[in-house]
Amino acid sequence: MVASLPPTSLLHTTELCVERSGRVLFRGLNLSLAAGRITWLKGRNGCGKTSLLRTLAGLSPPKSGLVQGEPPLYVAHTNALKDDLSVRENLVFLAQLHGCDPSAASIDPALQRWGLQRWQHTLARQLSQGWRRRSALARLSLQAAPAVWLLDEPLDGLDVHGMANLRAVLLAHAQAGGTVMLTSHQDPGLPGPEHEVLYLDAAAAH
Repeated sequence: MVASLPPTSLLHTTELCVERSGRVLFRGLNLSLAAGRITWLKGRNGCGKTSLLRTLAGLSPPKSGLVQGEPPLYVAHTNALKDDLSVRENLVFLAQLHGCDPSAASIDPALQRWGLQRWQHTLARQLSQGWRRRSALARLSLQAAPAVWLLDEPLDGLDVHGMANLRAVLLAHAQAGGTVMLTSHQDPGLPGPEHEVLYLDAAAAH
């Protein structure tokens, strides 16, 4: 029997069990990512934070349990840029991949939002780590981006201005009714009622 989603939940798990290399990372996880919320996923190294994000994104199957809800947008720690495409070409490709508008009407504002105009024709392999990270995160600003965002260490490689821009984008997404789950080794600095913290170790112990 399939459980129904909570009224405000965009993504929901029921008794989720995830393993890696034959080792159970956590089990019995009942998680609800509600509209308008930003969840900072914390836990010790190796507890399964990335594995959970990949499972929620449908990239890795769970050992048992259910994942229900809207198809998410997943931005991995590795950025997932094609090295031989320019910044603009990568963004067009990602827009098509996520079912967003790939036209200039969508791409140009995203480039501007992330300060990428001067780099838009530069190949991804020629970018510094910080600009690669901005290029990967620019997909968050595409028109009609999915409402569920799963971000693995999005702050890595960003300077102060990049981090401030990311915080503004995340808060605007939550205030528009979207939801975010992110991992980070540093406090993402997201004050207010939209921000909550989930300790994966504690959640897995229930």
